Amino acid sequence: MLDDLASSVTELRESVTEVKDSVDGLRVTAQALLQVAAQNQREMEFVKQRQAESDQRFNILLEEVRYLIRGNNRDD
Repeated sequence: MLDDLASSVTELRESVTEVKDSVDGLRVTAQALLQVAAQNQREMEFVKQRQAESDQRFNILLEEVRYLIRGNNRDD
């Protein structure tokens, strides 16, 4: 009976060790995913900023073209 109990305790310890290893692996994976997500977020913010700057330049050019067109229409 004691041998069975000792065997069960050993199996339980091994199971606990496997669970701890799995949790550690999940923790590392989660940290890596968070780092990737943070990097992607920074890249998206950069892209959004560049897009906003491009939109602003486009709108300025569009206003200049409209101004020139209005000026040419007055000359006619």
